Amino acid sequence: MVPGYASAASTGPRDGLVAIAIASVVLATVLIAHLVPAAHRPQPAAPAADVTCAEWSDGCRTCQRLPDGVACSTPGIACTPSAQTCERRAGG
Repeated sequence: MVPGYASAASTGPRDGLVAIAIASVVLATVLIAHLVPAAHRPQPAAPAADVTCAEWSDGCRTCQRLPDGVACSTPGIACTPSAQTCERRAGG
C-alpha cells in the first residue's frame, strides 16, 4: 500500500455520507423539475388586425400563417425584438 493513499477496501463512513448527499441533491432536482409547473409557451403574436398578412417579423423571429395554423421561428438568445412588421401579404 502506498503511504498517504487509502485502499478501495478502507472506505470510511464519510464516503457513505457523501454518496447520500449526492443522491439527495439528484432526487431533489428531479422532484422540483416534476412539481414546478412548466412555463407556458407564448402564443405567436400575429398582427390580428391585418388578416391579409401572411408573414411577419419582429426582427427576432418570423411567423407565417399556414393551413394548419401559425408557425414561428425560434428567436436568438441575444435578440431584442422591435415592432412587428408585415413581410409578405397573402396571395403576393
